[in-house]
Formats: sequence, C-alpha cells, structure tokens
Amino acid sequence: MPPPPVVTVGHLLRGRADAYGLGLELIAGASGLDRSITSPYIQKTGLALAGYHEYLRPGRVLIYGDSEIRYLMSLTSEARSEALTRSFAAGVPCVLISTDLPLPPEIATTADAASVPLLRTAISTPLAIGKLMSMLEDRLASREVVHGVLMDVLGLGVLLIGESGIGKSECALDLIGRGHRLVADDTVEVRRRAETVIIGTAPAATRYVMEIRGLGLVNVRDLFGVASTRTSKRVEFVVELERWDTARNYDRLGLDDIHHDLLGLRVPKVTMPVAPGRTVATLVEVAARNQLLRARGIHTARDFVSALEARLARMASGHDDPDDSDELEAGGAA
Repeated sequence: MPPPPVVTVGHLLRGRADAYGLGLELIAGASGLDRSITSPYIQKTGLALAGYHEYLRPGRVLIYGDSEIRYLMSLTSEARSEALTRSFAAGVPCVLISTDLPLPPEIATTADAASVPLLRTAISTPLAIGKLMSMLEDRLASREVVHGVLMDVLGLGVLLIGESGIGKSECALDLIGRGHRLVADDTVEVRRRAETVIIGTAPAATRYVMEIRGLGLVNVRDLFGVASTRTSKRVEFVVELERWDTARNYDRLGLDDIHHDLLGLRVPKVTMPVAPGRTVATLVEVAARNQLLRARGIHTARDFVSALEARLARMASGHDDPDDSDELEAGGAA
C-alpha cells in the first residue's frame, strides 16, 4: 500500500493556483513552507480564536475570513497574540486570509514566530474554500498506474484490461472506428477523487498514441480527428479480456454482479473470453450498453428469471395460460 499523498505549502504556492483563480500570496511564515497538507478539507473555525482549539484539525488549511479578522481587531494586542499563538500551535499547515481588510500586525509576527505560512487571496471566503478544495482534491488524490486501455464508449468510461498481447489495443482501435473515443492506451493513470469517483488519463508522453503489433505506433488524433480522443474520463466499467478456456464454464446468464477493485473502490466488471471468430469490439460495445441499462435499473437477466419463476409458480398452481409465453418473449415485462 503506497503512503498517503501529501502536499507541502511550498508546492501549493508553486502550483497552478492561478489556474484555479486563487492568486495566492505569501505574506509571512516563509520558514514553514515545508509543512504538509494532508487533507483537502478546509477548516474555518473562528471558535479557535475564542479558545476552543480542540476543533482544529492538523494537516488541514485554516482560513480566516471577514468575521475572524474583525474579531481579532476587537481584541487587545496581547489577547490577539495569545489567541493566534494557540491557534498556530494546533498543527495547522498554513493559514489563508480571504479578506481585503487591514490585518493586525500581530498576525504576521505570530506566523513568523510559529513558522506557519500566512497566505492571502483577493477572492471571497466561499469562493476561496471551493477553489482551494478542488485544487487539493486533485493534488491529494490516491493514484495508481494500470496496464490497459481506457475508452469512452457511449459516454461510459470503459477500462479494458488483460494479459499483454490479448488484443486490447486492436479492440480499442475497432471501437474508435465505430465513433468511440480513446483516453489512454497501454498505460492508464488513475486517481481517486472524492469518495466514489475514479478518473483515468494518459501520461503526457503517450497521449493520443497507440501501439499496434505489426503496425507500430499510430497517433489516433491525427488519424481520426480531435473528436476521437479525450484527455480524461471517469472509470465506470471494467472489461477483462482473457483467452478462451474450453475447460471453463463461462457465465451464460449474467445474474451476478462482479466487481474489480481499483484504488479501494468496487467498479462493475465483466470477463470477456477472446477466441477466433468473436468480434470483441462488438461484444465490448454491447457490454457497455448493457451496463448503461443496469445503471438505470434495467437488468435483463434478472427480469427474465423473475418472469420465468412467476410462470412456473402459476403452472404449479394450475393457472398457467399458454398465451403467457409472450411475457418471456417481451423480456419478462409483466
């Protein structure tokens, strides 16, 4: 298990804060830029300034807005220094000021003494919290590299996995020819965002490029146009390709839900046997369509079995009608 990701305050300052519209400025506490941020959640607890420091959580950015600055200005110089010293000693990695109000001189002095970076942004507190959380969620996301191909099939993020040489890239190429979109080939970088979202993308060096055995490297965007690719996609479905084993009994109904563990999340999965004569791209496309139906609550196999069991129950009770066979032909609709 890889160690949990961390971001230092220095990385936060040198990162793409401007791209998120934050415009961070360091005003004090430069000696603490190596302090670690371990949580994307921002804490705004003015109660800490009033002495309730147990509400502060280490590793989380502390933000001071208009109300906190006005409260500090209402205190005496000695009381301000004492309140700030206690707050800065609670393990917060840095403090973000999100107001244009004049700051009391004690806040910069105390930040320098505690080696707690003091940052400032010109935007409002709610906007600052939202933008900073979005930035930190991306930086602190758990990451993993997966050997496979990620496709956007009918809007569904489909991850193709399987042993090397099984035909993942050829299948993806066939899907691209049908109008679906490539995200990553061979190497897929996945990261977990929030609690239930996994985002997949391609490394910058191999973006838009596919390796086809016997043909070499091809640039999908150049061959098929910009609409044939995308830079990232949520991973929502896994298709595992495996060589057909004549000694194995494969699922004939699809009643059971199978999942693939990815970054601690369970992603719906199907196993697709590969054999001569089977058009794998067509099967993957049908599997994606079927998964989209299941997401809407339409489960063909279960509906069929339910209708069959209902008919058998009527037959056992002597109330079977030969015309009821139309129910099964209609997919089990009652």
